[in-house]
Amino acid sequence: MRVIAGTARRLLLKTPVGKNTRPTSDIVKETLFNMINDKLYKARFLDLFAGSGAIGIEALSRGADMAVFVENDLEACRCISYNLEHTRLDMYATILKMDVFSAVRLLSGKETEAAFDIIFMDPPYNKELESKCLRLLADSRLVDNNSIIIVEADSHMKHVLFEDCWNIIKVKEYKNNKHIFLNRRQICQ
Repeated sequence: MRVIAGTARRLLLKTPVGKNTRPTSDIVKETLFNMINDKLYKARFLDLFAGSGAIGIEALSRGADMAVFVENDLEACRCISYNLEHTRLDMYATILKMDVFSAVRLLSGKETEAAFDIIFMDPPYNKELESKCLRLLADSRLVDNNSIIIVEADSHMKHVLFEDCWNIIKVKEYKNNKHIFLNRRQICQ
């Protein structure tokens, strides 16, 4: 796995050992970033269920101002830290070693914390963690009307999970998974 474009282009990234993470393939990552490239410059990026940190690192490499990486697994956090140092992007990053739900609550409670421009989440498939996370984000100050949320999900996941507070902007399907692009509805029920 490597950084595809930007200041850290072509640098190889480590991935955590074991089956707890599913690194996004380079071709899927390239497609994703081609779709959001115009929104990255000076963006605030939140990488939930960060794994190796490859998605947030790609965002930083392509011009995001800062990224927060949230990961609960110690080995994955070590990988993120190594990858950030290796790409020399560590000064623009914060790693939170905690579960995503605690991190969203923590970040939401900070008075100085502005909304994120892009929030990416790649939770374990088929556990409906994305629904729980989106419910938390809906009422948080981490999201505003300009924020885009991207959910990486199993190709069979139903979109109905997002209908209460979120508009589906776009769905990009791949062979085994998909990216669902969301923004917050003006009035959330």
